[in-house]
Amino acid sequence: MISAFDMFSIGIGPSSSHTVGPMRASRLFVNELQQQNLLTDVTSVKVELYGSLGQTGIGHGSGKAVILGLAGYDPETIDADLVDDILAKIENEQVIYLNQVHKAKFPKQGAIVFHRRKTLPKHSNAMEIIAFKGDEKLHSKVYYSIGGGFIVTDEEFEKEKQAALDIREENPA
Repeated sequence: MISAFDMFSIGIGPSSSHTVGPMRASRLFVNELQQQNLLTDVTSVKVELYGSLGQTGIGHGSGKAVILGLAGYDPETIDADLVDDILAKIENEQVIYLNQVHKAKFPKQGAIVFHRRKTLPKHSNAMEIIAFKGDEKLHSKVYYSIGGGFIVTDEEFEKEKQAALDIREENPA
């Protein structure tokens, strides 16, 4: 059950599904790397945005939100006055400090890919985050920004789908 307060998300950008969701997903990904003791092995990160995120993400600030999330910032607590300076530093140095602690390459070209004509089958706001150790894929995860700043992973999406199918089988029309 969600409260009325959960329905409203404060964050950067004009659309919570294009900024708050991707920022939360990116931060969650980095936290997962840290929990699995993989963070210190990461040498670079790549983020691929699909569907609506890929089509309108530049104008809506999805890329900026992703960068801030990877850097460990939270949409509700980030100081909006610092955002431009944080982003400029990452862009100029082409390095990001994941969760503000671990240095990784983050080149201007190729670190974030906006797929303008590709969608993933489960939802129109999809993103995949990939952590690399050298050229080797270390860890990756697909997230869906489902609106209102809420996100689900590929695995959670499948569980919810199966739960809905189970309910239909138990209660046929």
